[in-house]
Amino acid sequence: MRRVLDVSISGYYASRGRPDSERVTKDRLLMVKIRTSFEDSRGTYGALRIKADLCEQGEQVSRQRIGRLMRQAELVARGKRKFRTTTKAKSSHPVAGNLLARNFDADGPNQKWATDIT
Repeated sequence: MRRVLDVSISGYYASRGRPDSERVTKDRLLMVKIRTSFEDSRGTYGALRIKADLCEQGEQVSRQRIGRLMRQAELVARGKRKFRTTTKAKSSHPVAGNLLARNFDADGPNQKWATDIT
C-alpha cells in the first residue's frame, strides 16, 4: 500500500502568498495615527502622551504597543532643554557707574556715547 503525503508549502514562500495578519494590518493603521499625533506635537510627544491623544480619539491601545511602533518607525521625542544660567548674579566685579544720569544732550559730537546690550 502506498502512502500519499500531504505536501503543503510552508515556510518563507508560503508566507509571501498569504495576506497580512490582522495585527499587522491594525499596526499599519495605528502607525498613521501615531505619526500624525507625533508630527502635530512637533516631535515632542512620547508614547505616554500619544496614548492620551489616541484615547481622546477613541483608540484603546497600550503604551507598550505605541512605544514598539514608535521604535520601529524611529520616532524619538525631543526632550526639554536644560536651563542654563548665562550670567553670574553674584559677581565680585563692581557695576559701572551711571555717568550720564540720563542727560544725553552734548555740546558737540563724540562727547557722550551710549549702548544697549539687548
